[in-house]
Amino acid sequence: MWEGTDISGVLMRSIKEFHDHRGWLAETFRIDETEGFRPEMGYISVTRPGITRGPHEHMEQTDYFCFFGRFSVYLWDNRRGSSTYGKSLIIDDADRMIILVPPGVVHAYRNTGDSDGMVLNFPDRLYRGWGKKEDVDEVRYEDDPDSPFRIL
Repeated sequence: MWEGTDISGVLMRSIKEFHDHRGWLAETFRIDETEGFRPEMGYISVTRPGITRGPHEHMEQTDYFCFFGRFSVYLWDNRRGSSTYGKSLIIDDADRMIILVPPGVVHAYRNTGDSDGMVLNFPDRLYRGWGKKEDVDEVRYEDDPDSPFRIL
């Protein structure tokens, strides 16, 4: 099921597809297969070919990404107390993968394919809190020229 990675707390697993004559179905979230993780919301995004989203990190939120398309995922452990602090990881082909990213792990992804890619996310925090009345729980690095979190 879940596989550990070189960054503590980051887990991943393949999305299993069930095919028949109509097409296919994939279970993207099951409460009995999520290591105690509980989402608060869900959303879908489309990323155009060659486009990168991030890098950014959350202070409290865990992301539960489901990738459909050719994506490279970039991760950096920015948690000072972590046993893997300072480690980075690139997952080159995240198509049909679920990746659980805990708070403090900087993350980004790039569509490396030649068509639009789709990403589902089921984070464990509401965006901007209940009623969208709170500050956004993220630190963005993509426009910071001095950021150590770079995608080449």
